Amino acid sequence: MPSDQVAITARGLAKAYRLFDRGHHRLLQSMPFGLGHRFYREHWALQEMDIEVKRGESFAVIGRNGSGKSTFLQLLCGTTSPTRGWIETTGRIAPLLELGAGFAPEFTGRENVRLAASILGISRREIQERIERIIDFADLPEGFIDQPVKRYSSGMYARLAFSVAINVDADILVVDEILAVGDGAFVQKCMREIRRFKEHGTLFFVSHDTAAVLSLCDRAIWLDKGRLMRSGPSKEVVLEYEASLKQRAEGSTGHFEVSSRKMDEAIEDPRASSLRDLANSSVTDKPLFDPKSACFGEGGAEISSVRFLDDSGSPLDLLNGGEIVELEVTGTVSRTIDEPIVGFYVQDRLGQVLFADNTGFGSHKAAEPIGSGDGFRAAFRFQMPWLPVGEYSVGVAIADGPREESIPRHWIESAMTFRIHGSHVSLGLVGLPMLSITLDTLHASSACSEQS
Repeated sequence: MPSDQVAITARGLAKAYRLFDRGHHRLLQSMPFGLGHRFYREHWALQEMDIEVKRGESFAVIGRNGSGKSTFLQLLCGTTSPTRGWIETTGRIAPLLELGAGFAPEFTGRENVRLAASILGISRREIQERIERIIDFADLPEGFIDQPVKRYSSGMYARLAFSVAINVDADILVVDEILAVGDGAFVQKCMREIRRFKEHGTLFFVSHDTAAVLSLCDRAIWLDKGRLMRSGPSKEVVLEYEASLKQRAEGSTGHFEVSSRKMDEAIEDPRASSLRDLANSSVTDKPLFDPKSACFGEGGAEISSVRFLDDSGSPLDLLNGGEIVELEVTGTVSRTIDEPIVGFYVQDRLGQVLFADNTGFGSHKAAEPIGSGDGFRAAFRFQMPWLPVGEYSVGVAIADGPREESIPRHWIESAMTFRIHGSHVSLGLVGLPMLSITLDTLHASSACSEQS
């Protein structure tokens, strides 16, 4: 049985489903005379699993489709019973499984908030105290909170479901791929809340996104065809899982090497032209500045615009990779800033910072003071790295004081969002523009003659 320091314990946990090859076999199996004959075959979705998750741990489950991840989560949340073994949890569980699971389609969003919160053990008084906070976090289009949820999009379901789960003071938060739905800004908002939850709760995270697993989780298990393949530190489990996906049939006899590469000041990737054509032919979303995004600071300055410019100074509607861009940050000052510093950082949809810089690093001397009532413009000119297809955000800030002791005046976490439509990057967080790429074959016979 689990101790006070253990959140989840499973011993010999297994689940089998009955598969009937013909529709009438299910009826025959239920008949009294069918007791002596089995009209079904068993499919073991999960087989003999033992795990223990301590309180406060961040735990991940990874594996291909059909590996048993969802079955395990259903057992964890109590929505199905094990065929063999047992699983026990300590504390309140807030599950985020299938979108809208537990929502009544005919009920409004507000009514479903009350229903879902009450199912999770929240009293009527507590629900009343939290309902506006839940609704504000979901940030649904105006008027939709009082419409039946059957009219909601999948993204709206995700917003409302996550908002309820994150606001019910759960001890264990179970997240199953729900963050794959929704716009980039909302996903980052969720990731910030998940990281705050990790400070006091137990996170159980299921995802195909190994970067998210590495970013969020301390430990992980890898399931394959219902079997527990590996358990341990998330980095080790992810590496072994990815290696299994990339394994190829042995027997290749060719020997090859990739020639060395060097970077000059200006790099034009040979793949750039075709990838830009691909991106230009797709539906594009312009980079969008959102002054109402989450922000903080001591005041005295306000950032009013963030945008990407091309090499000629015109606004960029489409970002690819490898091109020279200028990130422009402008604003006004209502209180004199003696030592201004303006900075930026680019994050992926999971909130991981990919690269960053500020004006303090670009000069050996302090910037000139900005007087009250004056404006400012900071410009960062750089070669954009190649980024995987997806949504990204730019955080910006203006601060006052020396780099190590600067005081934020205005900091916007997701000031601008943009989308990459075409990319050659399928592994890693960023890809570098390459000066050239060559591949040379070294024949075994040639190598022998050179040595002789």
